[in-house]
Amino acid sequence: MPSFSCQAILFDLDGVLVDSTSCVTRIWSAWAHEHGLDPDYVVHVAHGQRTIETVRTVAPLLDAQYETDLIEQREIDDAEGLRVLPGAKELLRLLPPERYAIVTSGTRRLATKRLQVAGLPVQGTMITADDVTRGKPDPEPYLAGAHALGFEPKTCLVFEDAPSGIRSAKSAGMIAIGVPTTYRPRDLADADAITPSLQAVAVKVVAGAGLWVLIEVA
Repeated sequence: MPSFSCQAILFDLDGVLVDSTSCVTRIWSAWAHEHGLDPDYVVHVAHGQRTIETVRTVAPLLDAQYETDLIEQREIDDAEGLRVLPGAKELLRLLPPERYAIVTSGTRRLATKRLQVAGLPVQGTMITADDVTRGKPDPEPYLAGAHALGFEPKTCLVFEDAPSGIRSAKSAGMIAIGVPTTYRPRDLADADAITPSLQAVAVKVVAGAGLWVLIEVA
């Protein structure tokens, strides 16, 4: 079992802490049908990146900001089927709040709603689509997360379920652990390790020269 040491942990939200697959698929598929687009392709593109970037990719002639606002409100209003993923609640409970952040491609309003529905703490340190100009796979979101916590990027570890998120974390100089909830393990091959879920992750908080979190990935 590989193990890693770090000073802070950055979590993607959807596909790592919460399972929003049914919500995302339902809402994006309906939107794709409204615009005569291939729903399977649109849903595939939507995973792991900001809504506005997905709209620009799949429908460049539409008003990206208008469509983004529309889709986000639908996602906020429709949380049917959303659930917390195994191990997420237990792992967050072990971590001091100042040692972890959530870095999501969704907006703060959407992330807050999903955390509340899943029964997870609404973390004060959260980097969302509202806080960056370039989303994943650009390193900006994870660099912003490290900065918000006050740690060097090289001392941070990331849990991600999407290839774009893995690339974002690695480009930021961080350790990246893949969680194959949305994509197959082979799609996350750039990760430093892959864990089937957060339930298979053991954390030990060690006092000393600084707070270090030891991660064991099954």
